[in-house]
Amino acid sequence: MSPNLITFIFFYFAIITSAVGHGFLIANAANLKNTHYNKGYLGLFGIFFLIFYSYLSHFFIPHNYSNNIIILVLGLLSFIYFFEKKNKNEYVLFYLFFLILLISFINFKTHDDFSYYHFPYTYYLTQNNLLVGIGSFNHGFRTPSSIFYLNSLFYLPIIKYYFFHIGALMIMGFSSLILLEYVLKKINKKKIDIIFFLSLMGFMFINIFFYRLSEHGTDRSAQILIFLLIIELLILINLDKHFRENSTKFFVLLILVISLKSFYMLYLVLLFPVLYYIIKDKKIAYLKDFLKNPFFYLSILIFIFILLINFFNSGCLVYPVSITCFENFSWSIPVQEVSQMNNWYEQWSKGGAGPNFRVNNPEIYIQKFNWVDNWMTVYFFNKVSDFLYGIIFLSVIFFVIFNTKNSKIKHSYKRVLLIYLMLVLLFIEWFYNHPALRYGGYHLIALLLFLPIAQYLNKKEYLNFSINIRAYFLIFLTLSIFIGRNFNRLQKEETQYNYKPIKKIIYHVDNSYFRIQNIFNNIIKINNDCINQFDYCNKHKDFNVKKIFGHIIFFRK
Repeated sequence: MSPNLITFIFFYFAIITSAVGHGFLIANAANLKNTHYNKGYLGLFGIFFLIFYSYLSHFFIPHNYSNNIIILVLGLLSFIYFFEKKNKNEYVLFYLFFLILLISFINFKTHDDFSYYHFPYTYYLTQNNLLVGIGSFNHGFRTPSSIFYLNSLFYLPIIKYYFFHIGALMIMGFSSLILLEYVLKKINKKKIDIIFFLSLMGFMFINIFFYRLSEHGTDRSAQILIFLLIIELLILINLDKHFRENSTKFFVLLILVISLKSFYMLYLVLLFPVLYYIIKDKKIAYLKDFLKNPFFYLSILIFIFILLINFFNSGCLVYPVSITCFENFSWSIPVQEVSQMNNWYEQWSKGGAGPNFRVNNPEIYIQKFNWVDNWMTVYFFNKVSDFLYGIIFLSVIFFVIFNTKNSKIKHSYKRVLLIYLMLVLLFIEWFYNHPALRYGGYHLIALLLFLPIAQYLNKKEYLNFSINIRAYFLIFLTLSIFIGRNFNRLQKEETQYNYKPIKKIIYHVDNSYFRIQNIFNNIIKINNDCINQFDYCNKHKDFNVKKIFGHIIFFRK
């Protein structure tokens, strides 16, 4: 039985509310002042906690109905307990915004990777505790993302697995709310600065260019958070009296980004500006506070979980980085195969491979800049150029609306330059090694354009009334575009797939989505009579099975 429209909407708001409730719980446990956090940040705190719990519990239990109902109810009870009657307007804005986002959550067609490994991996988490060696069954199982672990907690009665894509929506929604509240608070406090402009541009960027939720996967969710992370970094390096709270936000965002995709461990370099300015300004007390923050240690623990799960899946701490791989374990992917897969990812990102073609001599193709000409033809003029034109157009419109002839000497974020230089270095690394938009191109291109514009506009003088009108106009325009593009998407899905969301709101799922889990079940069933501790099974033609400490280990023959 599939959920109807009313049931679907009920669980939609229940899950989002529960996430904020968990955010309240962890914020209070850490003695953080809730008044300094909007509901968007409480939502991200909740996601942070749920990912931590999901990683930890997966070692012992599957995320089945019983487990997930308890987690959902606990979050709802926490929300009710910490509900702030005096901040009713914030709650109205919160639910109104997620009501608007609902239109993006309704879809029939998901992205290709969703059926390939996103759904299968999430479903595996609901059916099993940790299985070792699953990386041999699917390339995607070698690169697990925290969003799979998050979504597995929303496997609930009635809605079943039809909310396995809500994690991306929550990240997008909570991040948008954070940016929106930054804009509104800056207006109310009459403090128009670089954070105001970056927040407004970020809000527009996320909701205009990432309007199609089914395309998010793990990549866009991470890039949304990186945009927010850069804003928080700009705030943090000013080393003001709210350093503890600002550092908490920074830790939460950074570890969420890394957990979504191990590739983004590169962004650990963003710790450097923080440490640099602490030492430069001789504020050693802030360094001590930095190290005393409980979120610092929770982030380290989540980081360890990421490495362990990668290791148990493939034998590599960070797949497909071969130097992090241990080949002497029975379930380990051979290092040569890991290196080949790394080369394949690079070949694909440099336009050397696609669904219907492969370049000759791929190892030579990916070296130095041999790939540039073909990449320009195959990829740049098909995907990058369209996105670049869109970002430039958005930047020009934004500049025209906010540019004025009136300039004044005011406090400027002089420390922007170091952040910008780091973004340039990250861009160079992106372009040289993996120049696909999904691997970091979206946010890097946007930030490299937006940051200087925000810095320039920060030196202008504005009348309060005029700034209000301009900001509200752009917010309204953004939401109108978001709604319009999603309505257009739904019309196309109705025509192409005969999708009737009022009658059947769920996305399409067929037997292929359960293929990997069926393989697991089949191998376990075949070998069920000989998987006792230290016993080997030889009944399956491709895999042996071993059971140690209650965990099944798959390894190739």
